[in-house]
Amino acid sequence: MIRMLIAAPASGSGKTSVTCALLTAFQKRGLSPCAFKCGPDYIDPMFHRSVLGVESANLDLFLSDEEILRARFARAAAGHGAVVCEGVMGLYDGVGGVTDRASAWHVARTLELPVILVARPKGTSLTLAAQLRGLQEFRKPGCIKGVILNDCAESLCGHLKPMLERESGIPVLGCLPHLPEAEFGSRHLGLYTASEIQDLTKRLDVLAEALERHVDIDRLLELCEDGTASVPAVRTPETANGVPVAVARDEAFCFTYAETLETLERAGAKLLFFSPLRDRALPAGACGLYLPGGYPELYAERLSANREMLASVREAVNRKLPTVAECGGFLYLGRTLRDEHGAEWPMAGVLPGRGFPAGKLVRFGYGTLNAKTDSLLFRKGESVPVHEFHYWDSTENGQDLRMEKPLSGRGWDCGFASDSLYAAFPHLYFAGTPQLAERLVEAARRYQEIYDGT
Repeated sequence: MIRMLIAAPASGSGKTSVTCALLTAFQKRGLSPCAFKCGPDYIDPMFHRSVLGVESANLDLFLSDEEILRARFARAAAGHGAVVCEGVMGLYDGVGGVTDRASAWHVARTLELPVILVARPKGTSLTLAAQLRGLQEFRKPGCIKGVILNDCAESLCGHLKPMLERESGIPVLGCLPHLPEAEFGSRHLGLYTASEIQDLTKRLDVLAEALERHVDIDRLLELCEDGTASVPAVRTPETANGVPVAVARDEAFCFTYAETLETLERAGAKLLFFSPLRDRALPAGACGLYLPGGYPELYAERLSANREMLASVREAVNRKLPTVAECGGFLYLGRTLRDEHGAEWPMAGVLPGRGFPAGKLVRFGYGTLNAKTDSLLFRKGESVPVHEFHYWDSTENGQDLRMEKPLSGRGWDCGFASDSLYAAFPHLYFAGTPQLAERLVEAARRYQEIYDGT
């Protein structure tokens, strides 16, 4: 099997472009690739899915332990001939920005993945060799097997290649030239989502063709071949007779981990997808509700205009339908949501807060959520790893849970937690803490017994 992790010295080096180019090229070569993303990222996997037409899984060593990570990797990679994992930030950048825990290097070491480094050579030459050598030797074992120079003319690559290889000892596999016609735009939470980019397939084809012309793909495959055959794919859990759980999925609610959905199914849920933007009511028979994050602030007017859906959600949550609402889903349950233009729109009104733009990244990063009392998902005294990433805030964030940041010692109360509700900004990762999914499904099963799904 072909296995690799695409990393970089820093964010903004072009990891996503190179990853998508490799996935497209491998697919055209008939290698049946699959993709992963390091860290708690929702957007980059959307690009992977657009290339492959299959889910892309996250690999996170803060939100899950090494044993769970290895099992998740093996399960998702089964049946594929090539595995491409996209790193996060710089190669060694981990929890708190001052450790290598949960970094791309930590994931590569845990899974024994060879690293292909993406580097932009603009404004540097011999110093780049020093950087490459330092990156290779900073932690042992060194895992960088090759370098791709991004946003680099072929002539410059040819000039730098002998020197970089001589000074760093790392093969330079080629380059991707400057390709403005293949660039991906960005906004406050990162890249635009794949569905928002016009002519995405054409842009990916441009990247893949450039990669084939300017990168030694055969040498890359040789460096990343681990000598093992692909194992058969694991059968997807049967959910036809599962407990019906409604899951919001559309442009406004698009931040969902594939492995969270899989974990819910393994716990016994039958997932019923619906759109708060377009549908008029929750799916018939739903005995649980999952409202993930996304961009409700960009669709606040349309969400507010769908009064039938708001009423359906409000009635269900007030009737104690087991409900999990993260970040954007949390804002949707509030009284109002102010959009990016300053207009304020009524939302479900289940919670007392009003959502508003904070003008900056709010409470960003990993944290540990501590339970003060028993509730739908938590038991008193439990600690669960979570993450936050949002530019919108609420006037009422709740006080039922305690959030603590790693290393810094900072903490604050947050969230609404009852026997039927979890609603807060922190994102949960069910694959790393599967008992949360089991508790949601069990609560949905009890609800089904009481109401018979009506």
